[in-house]
Amino acid sequence: MKLYEDRTFETILEEMLDSASDAVDKREGSILYDALAPAARKLAEAYAELGRQNLLGYAHTSSGDELRARGADFGVDPLPAESAVREGLFADAAGAPLDVAAGSLFGAGGLLFRVRARLAPGRWELVCESAGEQGNLPTGPLLPLEYVDGLATAVLGGVLKPGKDEEDDEAFRERFFAHVRTPPTSGNRAAFRSWALEIGGVGDAYVLPAWKGPNTVKILLLDKKKVPASADIVKAVKAYIDPAAGLGEGMGEGAAPAGAVVTVEAAPLVNVEITATISRTGTRSLAQIQADFAEAVRSHLADIAYGDDRSVKYARIGTLLLDTPGVQDYSSSSLMLNSGSANVAVPAGSVAALKAVTLRE
Repeated sequence: MKLYEDRTFETILEEMLDSASDAVDKREGSILYDALAPAARKLAEAYAELGRQNLLGYAHTSSGDELRARGADFGVDPLPAESAVREGLFADAAGAPLDVAAGSLFGAGGLLFRVRARLAPGRWELVCESAGEQGNLPTGPLLPLEYVDGLATAVLGGVLKPGKDEEDDEAFRERFFAHVRTPPTSGNRAAFRSWALEIGGVGDAYVLPAWKGPNTVKILLLDKKKVPASADIVKAVKAYIDPAAGLGEGMGEGAAPAGAVVTVEAAPLVNVEITATISRTGTRSLAQIQADFAEAVRSHLADIAYGDDRSVKYARIGTLLLDTPGVQDYSSSSLMLNSGSANVAVPAGSVAALKAVTLRE
């Protein structure tokens, strides 16, 4: 999209000078030149701002607050940041488990963690006071912010529920386009996909209607890396769309309409193993080439996940191998996908993932 690219300082100034009589001195440093140059510069800046504002008016070129304002026009809001839930382990001087008070605060890694719920003797659930992925990072000792009677050791344990940053521009844009291009209405397939995408960590969803008879729906999930979603994400989507708690499944207590019994699972996995014999240019080691090629394949598989054509193309993998820095050529007869020289089929709702790469010389 071209927007005022030709309205530069030089172009505007030249047009202004051309409009003046040739009998007047127009050279740089002349009275006319010095009088017109500031105005031309300000006009160029105004055109640049007009171009920027124009781009911000379209979802595919917008960003930041303007992109979110565009989404708000259609009822699409960014997914908020979520706080990490961590495990806290507490013991007395003898090493015996020690229970602490709910609501007490501990510090680790420059962050505060609040004790929320008891999991077992001396083992408590902690919630990071600061939302976002930063709460997933600290490890080691916990420091109490106030005296805790009998406490000798406090350690920050594993991540019970990962913290998530606020949805970034690209993820929000993708969800916005899904909403406006396939509008969710009256519990159609697009509605179930849209509901799933509202849960943090969901990268895409495939909906199977009537998979087990009337009024049954199955949702298969990918995470943001376009691999099968974790158990926590699956659980969160199920609880949001059709919770089993309360009156039970199919009772309309979630986003799904009453009568729809929803099953949520991680996407089935189709593993892909690649082997090939290559010749090197000598600029990179075999290990470096293998690592770069594997990363290129993973990126490609993420791009085609849940696309119209999900199959892993034999020819495309060969192209990726040739495009890998350090590869001079490969033996066409040696390139194998899952021990064969054909495309790898990926059924609807499934996702291909790289299991292993083996390159030889």
